[in-house]
Amino acid sequence: MRDINVSEVTSTIAKLCMDSCYYLPEAVKAKIRAAAETEESPLGKEILNTLIENFELSQKKAVPLCQDTGLTVVFLEIGQEVHFVGGDLYEAIHAGVSKGYVDGYLRKSSVGDPVFDRKNSGDNTPAIIHTKIVPGDKVKMVVCPKGCGSENMGALKMLKPADGVEGIKKFVVDTVRAAGPNPCPPITVGVGIGGNMEQAAILAKYALTRQLGEHNADPRYAALEDELLELVNKTGVGPSGLGGSTTALGVNIEFTHTHIGGMPCAVNLNCHQARRAEAEI
Repeated sequence: MRDINVSEVTSTIAKLCMDSCYYLPEAVKAKIRAAAETEESPLGKEILNTLIENFELSQKKAVPLCQDTGLTVVFLEIGQEVHFVGGDLYEAIHAGVSKGYVDGYLRKSSVGDPVFDRKNSGDNTPAIIHTKIVPGDKVKMVVCPKGCGSENMGALKMLKPADGVEGIKKFVVDTVRAAGPNPCPPITVGVGIGGNMEQAAILAKYALTRQLGEHNADPRYAALEDELLELVNKTGVGPSGLGGSTTALGVNIEFTHTHIGGMPCAVNLNCHQARRAEAEI
């Protein structure tokens, strides 16, 4: 058994919040640079070059990539040999988010009551936390700030088994086409298939934590990722929704078992800033 003081979690989460909002992952930067070389639309090429200038300035000056620094989504993988000491784990995570957003001058977007008073919490808490218990004595934390422009364009459909792979392809492409410019393309498309209603949605969000260019381990789903990326880019939505051949930088699929009578499918979209940062303690 390994003891971990929750104060270490707080400091780590605070740094990840800032890093994820300041520094775009190398794989994402490489994809945008490559897209700028191959984009067929002159306006689309100009937009992509502007995105490159933006992430270079953000990294140089350590300032947010975008004014919408999102709600803070945290994926935790906790080794079953870990024992947390010094306080409550989730409260430590919320404290880290608060510190990261306040000290890092990140916009606070979290409101408590979603319907009536919609009062801002003032420090972007609470975080949205998804926890998985795994073997070992390590803790992995992945922080993914999620802005609302892209989040609002996600969708869930309870497909029938008879809809098959063609039904999934149609749903994904239709969702991207309907989203148009709203999620700030070029997007990353997270697709969750299987489970039930809520699990499909979480899988779609979890798919976006995977590095761009990293395929699903199952070759059938890896091939489907490539096919969907091609279909999405044929929609012509293009950079910033103004037309072109680069609508998406990648499609990531996660799947799990489901009921014999169903085939839930969820789509979660990331804007061109597929922000994430991770650490292990």
